[in-house]
Amino acid sequence: MQGYSVKLDGFEGPLDLLLHLINQYEIDIYDIPVAVITEQYMHYIHTMQQLELNIASEYLVMAATLLAMKSQLLLPNQAALEDELAADEEDPRDELMHRLIEYRKYKEAAADLKDKEMSADKLYTRPPAPLPDKPELKPLEPGEVTVYDMVAALERVFRRKAWTKPLDTKVQRAEIALEDRMGEVLEAVKLRKQGVGFFELFPERTKQHIVVTFMAILELMKKKQIVCKQEQHFEELTVFEMGIYDGSTV
Repeated sequence: MQGYSVKLDGFEGPLDLLLHLINQYEIDIYDIPVAVITEQYMHYIHTMQQLELNIASEYLVMAATLLAMKSQLLLPNQAALEDELAADEEDPRDELMHRLIEYRKYKEAAADLKDKEMSADKLYTRPPAPLPDKPELKPLEPGEVTVYDMVAALERVFRRKAWTKPLDTKVQRAEIALEDRMGEVLEAVKLRKQGVGFFELFPERTKQHIVVTFMAILELMKKKQIVCKQEQHFEELTVFEMGIYDGSTV
């Protein structure tokens, strides 16, 4: 299988991923449980490595920082230290907390500016146009599924398929064409008007088939031929054909 380069626009950097995890797991940003956040962060890194994606260096630097912080917090307190020195010792989480708070401020400010831009666009008028013979259809609203939700779902696919490492036995590897798999996925979605469960699109347990299927789903979403929806956090994703998806609850 030839390499397939995919840019995940939803990933804006390691701080963005950490902030997503903090919001998803309802973690207090002022009292971050390092062990929990490190475990969830490493799940994403491990899944990206299984996909053989090129991970930006800043993600790996943050992973090393979290692991070092976790190790530091696990060290036992030195009884020989004086009380006043112990009181002056800085919490290793403080720097990360301040960085996340500042990043969140800029992210919220950027969202506000985007809203203002969209509001300003509505102030411009357009020339009068003849009324259409048929009422215009309401534009489709894609399901609120982020790239992080997609990666998390893929990680569960790897766990369900019990894929850990390649078998020692050498077998003839069958090449899987991305375009062929895209056609198969699109056909499966078209046959199910009520949507197809994300896990149902991964019938094979081989790593190659899982990776190609995931790339096919991303490419079809990019081409606006399918859309993914998730009713609530941690629930299975549902894949719809874009032409019939109307945003209603299945």
